[in-house]
Amino acid sequence: QVQVVDSGGGEVQTGDSLRLSCTFSGRTFTVWNMGWFRQAPGKEREFVARIRWSDSSTYYADSVKGRFTLSRDNAKYTVYLQMNSLKPEDTAVYYCALQSRYTGSYDYWGQGTQVTVSS
Repeated sequence: QVQVVDSGGGEVQTGDSLRLSCTFSGRTFTVWNMGWFRQAPGKEREFVARIRWSDSSTYYADSVKGRFTLSRDNAKYTVYLQMNSLKPEDTAVYYCALQSRYTGSYDYWGQGTQVTVSS
């Protein structure tokens, strides 16, 4: 099994920054990619970004490209999502998830962390 714990959310003003953290443990060898998703009230969950564990390559949704940056700490099995120039439309619950190299699916999810951006 894999445990995923995400944290770092909060309430900020437009233009501010936040850094989310995601730590995974257990069967860590299953990791292929670590992804971030978000869900705003009344909306579907959407993909935000992902980082490939093997080479740190990243991919971002157009809505966050240039504002959000992913990084990782191999030794701590931790991924960071640096969010800059935050906008009210970034308000959502953010979820970290592990994509398994065996299934190709995001099988393990964090509990979510709330990000609220006020204008």
